[in-house]
Amino acid sequence: MAVVTVEFEINSSLPAPTIFKVYISDFDIIAPKADPETYKVINTIEGDGDVGTIKRMTYCDGLPFTSSKHKIDSVDTNNFSISYSIFEGDVLMGIIDVGIHHVKFIPSADGGCVYKNSMVFKCKGDAKLSEDNVSLMKEGIIEVFKAVEAYTIAHPEVC
Repeated sequence: MAVVTVEFEINSSLPAPTIFKVYISDFDIIAPKADPETYKVINTIEGDGDVGTIKRMTYCDGLPFTSSKHKIDSVDTNNFSISYSIFEGDVLMGIIDVGIHHVKFIPSADGGCVYKNSMVFKCKGDAKLSEDNVSLMKEGIIEVFKAVEAYTIAHPEVC
């Protein structure tokens, strides 16, 4: 089984507690508004938003995938971090068993924060994840983050 790990960071002008709240409490509502080219709808299938919660993401037409299911693995409100696993859906491209995301919002000296995402993809059998696929996933996550950040800045009432 091939394992691919990808890490990246994005600087944000938003404080860590603010953007963390958006991601942990309000993402299901904000993401389809902030990035309607990516998300049609996000539904909670099971749980209350805490560890063990399962969500179904339905993506927009024109993307190379239609859906995924995510499970929240951990939430650390003191350190502004979330871990979740993508365990089902065509977003896994038929070659990934599970995609694990470790997300942390690290406060920065300027009052903003650094969004840090560490992704671990466990491939099925002898399957390998191409650099193009990794780049597309990374770019997609960066675009979503920037859209959610911009929406949050433009709509401070959401925080």
